[in-house]
Amino acid sequence: MIQLSNISLAFGERTLIAGATTRFECGEMVALLGRNGTGKSTLLRAIAKLGEVAQGDIMVDGKAISEIDIRSFARLVAFVNTERVDIDSMRAYDLVAIGRSPYTDWMGRLTNEDRAIIERAMQITGVDKLADRMVETLSDGECQRVMIARALAQDTPVILLDEPTAFLDLPNRYELCTLLGRLAHDEGKLIVFSTHELDIALTLADSIALVDTPRLVHLPTSEMIASGNLERLFNSEHISFDAATKAIKLR
Repeated sequence: MIQLSNISLAFGERTLIAGATTRFECGEMVALLGRNGTGKSTLLRAIAKLGEVAQGDIMVDGKAISEIDIRSFARLVAFVNTERVDIDSMRAYDLVAIGRSPYTDWMGRLTNEDRAIIERAMQITGVDKLADRMVETLSDGECQRVMIARALAQDTPVILLDEPTAFLDLPNRYELCTLLGRLAHDEGKLIVFSTHELDIALTLADSIALVDTPRLVHLPTSEMIASGNLERLFNSEHISFDAATKAIKLR
């Protein structure tokens, strides 16, 4: 569903990714790993048409994203950012309803079909009971689920998430990533999320896209572990690769 063809990304004069080619398919959850500052967020933003590509093409559904107009693109790709949404006096329901913007008329009027899609998105993500809560009263975990519900209401085959587990405690991290896995496997979505949670990625992701500047290496999770790329890159981190790989035995 997403094809990267010889893409290169840069930050200023620094090359982050050079000549990367791979493909991400619907029904798959892909964890994007790498050290800080290596370009994980830059890659996600490039795929979401929010950043520049120095070289190469990014294709969605067989078409270069540069050739897709904004409204059409919003029906293909949803993006959930790291930062908590800072909105006062808005209900959770209304925040999720923003996901229907690519389909509504210029006044943003919701049809019965739109409302049904919103309600289903909130049920799937477990936030239907929060519908009338004001966004500012939600916990970090609740707010993150509402944002995923908004992306789901956008009804796109692709959902990109930048550090969705940031600021969550450990149980909520696993619960959230389990939800993402269900969206991939049960709803047929392509889920690509960046994370620093090596153990979660190894336990739950179908494949790993590893940014090892300037390379991007994408392999099924078991093959990535066997390749030695993760061990070389992460064994000096505060969470060792050896400790993290114990999680894979629980799959």
